[in-house]
Amino acid sequence: MNLHTLKPAAGSTHREGKRLGRGNSSGKGGTSTKGNKGAQSRAGYNSRRGNEGGQMPLQRRLPKRGFKNINRISYKVLNLEQLDSLVERYQLTEVTPETLYVTGLINRTDLIKILGKGELKTKLTFRVNAVSESAKAAIEATGGTIEII
Repeated sequence: MNLHTLKPAAGSTHREGKRLGRGNSSGKGGTSTKGNKGAQSRAGYNSRRGNEGGQMPLQRRLPKRGFKNINRISYKVLNLEQLDSLVERYQLTEVTPETLYVTGLINRTDLIKILGKGELKTKLTFRVNAVSESAKAAIEATGGTIEII
């Protein structure tokens, strides 16, 4: 062991970043690496999201396209052919937002719509937000009931 090979124990030193503003001889004194004047040299500076200085921000340079309808009602869609496999897998006797949420198929706030693609073999009770005409006819043909909530 020599004096020039001595090192502190691993993990015992942990200097975090530069020591700013500790005199000019440190190389990081004076303006503390922040340049001269302006908002960025002051404490508490925070730029707006998307700010690019004097350059036109990206969200203003790109063309605006399309239309987003704020009144749109978005449903989670289930077809009759899917319901037969769900009945077998989860032993469902009724289709409600609560039962579908417990099985992990929908989120708590999702709206459900039943569509008529495929055939329904089992008699089920439905409490859903919307049903297509073809699905309604198929459900009533098997003896099931529908309640719109």
